[in-house]
Amino acid sequence: MQLSNRTATFTDSVIRRMTRISNQHGAINLSQGFPDFDPPKEITTRLSEAALTGPHQYAITFGAPNFRQALSRKQEHFSGVHYDPETEIVVTCGSTEAMMAAMMSVTNPGDKVAIFSPFYENYGADTILCGAEPIYIPLVPPAFTFDANLLEDAFKAGAKALILCNPSNPCGKVFTLPELELIASLAKKYDAWVITDEVYEHILYEPNRHVYIASLPGMKERVIECSSLSKTYSITGWRLGYVLGNAQVIDRVKKTHDFLTVGAAAPLMEAATVGLQFGDEYYKELQNHYTHMKNLFCGGLRNLGLRFTEPQGAYYVLLDISDFGYKSDLEFAEDLIKKVGVASVPGSSFFKEDVNHLVRFHFAKKDETLLAALNKLEKINTLKK
Repeated sequence: MQLSNRTATFTDSVIRRMTRISNQHGAINLSQGFPDFDPPKEITTRLSEAALTGPHQYAITFGAPNFRQALSRKQEHFSGVHYDPETEIVVTCGSTEAMMAAMMSVTNPGDKVAIFSPFYENYGADTILCGAEPIYIPLVPPAFTFDANLLEDAFKAGAKALILCNPSNPCGKVFTLPELELIASLAKKYDAWVITDEVYEHILYEPNRHVYIASLPGMKERVIECSSLSKTYSITGWRLGYVLGNAQVIDRVKKTHDFLTVGAAAPLMEAATVGLQFGDEYYKELQNHYTHMKNLFCGGLRNLGLRFTEPQGAYYVLLDISDFGYKSDLEFAEDLIKKVGVASVPGSSFFKEDVNHLVRFHFAKKDETLLAALNKLEKINTLKK
């Protein structure tokens, strides 16, 4: 019997595959982007209480009211944009489902979707699952700038939506206000959607600032924001995401979400609502914590004489392996696990272009984990051919 043509070209997630290989060889896992430190105690304490007292049954399909209300207040505080918790917010099972629900709600088979490259691996797959066609616009290293003419060409070719990851995974780019204003002007000119992934919105490094593109004039009505609590509160396994947008599109996202997953976990929403009510000091400390980890890890790579891109936001580093003599970044990544003891992700899994000279590390780890990884990386030159 035949299987789906739509998914015939899919491979397993390279990121998750590298985690499995890392586990097999007992390597330090700097591939899949999850922290090895605990969430805030206030959140886990509330979860332990919810385990005893509930809620344990289905929440409202599009999210528990107290969660949506707290999220609405937090979002308005940081972005200046108000989202009605009843009509403009949907809580999803992670930002992965948020993106899929958003894409399915605004694209039809045969539509085109513009995607900046490098990109998180799900974006292309989501586009294909919707029956749409991706158009890739390169972000050019080392600053990962883009050619405005190429972006406009994508809209001229019929791109109905642009996926914008800001801050960007895997390159750590934070889009500037002029860049966002340019994107906004093209979206309005060609009557297109901007679907954002802003999961790293609070992980930034001075002097960079995160600007919510929905906050720009005339953009709330055409921006569909996807995000999650995973990175901000170190709860990647809780799978709590959300979609924000105007009432018309969110009405469609609600229905799509209902048929995809029914709803997010009620006790987890109850506990995470505590985090959504944290004051500014929490986010400042989060930034300080990640700045410390970035400086520790990037400083260590620099001391080892390695070439890499230092991120403006998020928690990833792209390491240049051009000098090691490998034709395949996947082969390098596997040897790095087996012979050095550190796991990365082959950069080619993030680029549409023919890129085989980069691997991605993440540094959302305790000091002792990063120091142990750097200690192992002292042997990295033994991989040179």
